[in-house]
Amino acid sequence: MKRFHVHAHVEDIEASIAFYTRLFAAPPTRVEADYANWMLDDPRINFAISTRGGKPGVDHLGIQTDTDAELEELRSRARAADLAMLDAGVASCCYARSNKHWIVDPQGIAWEHFHTLGAIPVFGAKNPDAAPESACCAGKPGPVESLAVVAAPKAACC
Repeated sequence: MKRFHVHAHVEDIEASIAFYTRLFAAPPTRVEADYANWMLDDPRINFAISTRGGKPGVDHLGIQTDTDAELEELRSRARAADLAMLDAGVASCCYARSNKHWIVDPQGIAWEHFHTLGAIPVFGAKNPDAAPESACCAGKPGPVESLAVVAAPKAACC
């Protein structure tokens, strides 16, 4: 079964955690100094906030899968629709290791399709002892920015 994903940038992590905890009537599943995540079943959503990145607001949307087979189905749909896709493979981002790929809609909204393989203790680290690397959710330029450049010519018209 798949789960809708929303990642938003916030300026004040503590105030935002308090707000979303009240809104969802549930505490976050994971809290870090710069990040929080709620894995809700009603509605079935993976909602994340972080202070990393650009201006406050929605950073990207996505679909989280429970299996690699579901992820492959999403990858196949993207290929069949001839969408520009950045296949990140196994990547470390947002305190998790995931198998993922990215697409961008015609408005430039990034969509992440991913299957989470496990948690990591450091944002974007490839292994638990490594220093943070340029993470998909926080670097400049990162995969999303690179994909937007790839997708731009296809979306251009007239």
